[in-house]
Amino acid sequence: MQVPTWAWWLTIGLMAAVLLFDVFVIARRPHVPTTKEVSGALALYVGAAVVFGLGVWWFTHDQAGAKFMTEYYAGWLTEYSLSVDNLFIFLLIMARFGVPEKLQQAALLIGIIIAIILRGIFIAAGAAAINQFSWVFYIFGAFLIYTAVKLAREGEGDDDEYEENRFMKWVERRFPATQEYDGAKLFTRIDGKKLATPMFIVIMALGTTDLLFALDSIPAIYGLTKEPYLVLTANLFALMGLRQLYFLIGGLLKKLVYLSIGLAVLLAFIGVKLVLHALHENELPFINGGKHVEAAPDIPISVSLAAIVLILGVTTVASLLKTRRDERADATS
Repeated sequence: MQVPTWAWWLTIGLMAAVLLFDVFVIARRPHVPTTKEVSGALALYVGAAVVFGLGVWWFTHDQAGAKFMTEYYAGWLTEYSLSVDNLFIFLLIMARFGVPEKLQQAALLIGIIIAIILRGIFIAAGAAAINQFSWVFYIFGAFLIYTAVKLAREGEGDDDEYEENRFMKWVERRFPATQEYDGAKLFTRIDGKKLATPMFIVIMALGTTDLLFALDSIPAIYGLTKEPYLVLTANLFALMGLRQLYFLIGGLLKKLVYLSIGLAVLLAFIGVKLVLHALHENELPFINGGKHVEAAPDIPISVSLAAIVLILGVTTVASLLKTRRDERADATS
């Protein structure tokens, strides 16, 4: 896929402009967004993502545009579904640090900006590794399968409290913080001493959490497309509407009781796809004498997209049905 330099810069520039607009609006008027507000913005972002996919097909129709469009949609849906899992952890972080509702937008927005920067680094590193070493798909595939098994074992038993990692414990020791929020400020002065605010700790927690999720999501999307431009744009569109999604489906998240299992199946599928692809393109001397394993099927992207839609659809329907049954059982008991 040939993407001119100007297209890269235009894409990055437009996304940066949208983020700056968000920062400007929220900085001027921190508030709890209405359902109408977040629904409209989310519909705009989702619509833009869908139109972008059609644009990929239109501008690359001479280069197997349908294939690139399908890869983009598969990657976007995968990143979006993994982002929904992020939201549950974000809810726990907000509750753990008692973030006032009117400041949650600002915390999420800064956390998303950090996530975009971190994922950009991961995407560049992943592209370089793939171009240099074809065997990296073995590592990506094995890691996704391991993650899938871990998620499946957790199942419905996710903790309802946020557990701080070692980095966050170090941050809290290194940066003494006040007990009270000072608007959206990250640092404040008390008696002439500069101190971190709880907002700084919250943003660090959001950023490091997304960094851990990127370890799953970036290998997963590289299992669907090798095009760095599609990887970048799929991630950007998945993250851009994350703030609105947080406020819109906060209550619905608790109803997606099979989300972890569904994501485990999704990651396992992509992990197996990566391993099969690695075998198909094998160059490691200790596997099949360094020759390609022709018997290993290379799963078409159309099949991958269909599998992703099916897995996410079944997960959502099964979760909602179970939640409804549980609510009825509680009402009659």
